[in-house]
Amino acid sequence: MIKLFRIDDRLVHGQVTFTWTPAVGADCLFVANDRVAKDEFLRMTLGLAKPAGVKLIIRTVSDAITQLTDGKMKDEGLLVLVDSVKDAHALAMGVGEVRSINFGGLRAKAGAKQVSKAIALTANDILLIRELIAKGVELEVRQVPTDKKQPIENLL
Repeated sequence: MIKLFRIDDRLVHGQVTFTWTPAVGADCLFVANDRVAKDEFLRMTLGLAKPAGVKLIIRTVSDAITQLTDGKMKDEGLLVLVDSVKDAHALAMGVGEVRSINFGGLRAKAGAKQVSKAIALTANDILLIRELIAKGVELEVRQVPTDKKQPIENLL
């Protein structure tokens, strides 16, 4: 069961480890990222950042869709992490269970517009966000669980 689906370009870091994981009761961090899945050093680095006693699963985006839809993860308390709107969109379209996506942090990059203190979006990101909204997926911005949810559409 997906407890939280979060977009954060840092993937596993302090906010995820010390605030989100216990707040949502996750017992497994599930990272869907093609680059990390193929890089042993990055996988090891994320493994060092995860909370003690919490599993870490790292898959490519396509493998993540397969694993999240085959029913074998239904008893896990998952905190799903992606580092881009593109990957979030792919998972949300491929995994029916995705009903809400939390925007944590997307740092400024070339061609991106800063829409909040922690989120910069490209024109393509905004198109994908609008598709997710049309599909009925809740898209909310919060850095930490105690922040008030802010709908991403209010920032576009």
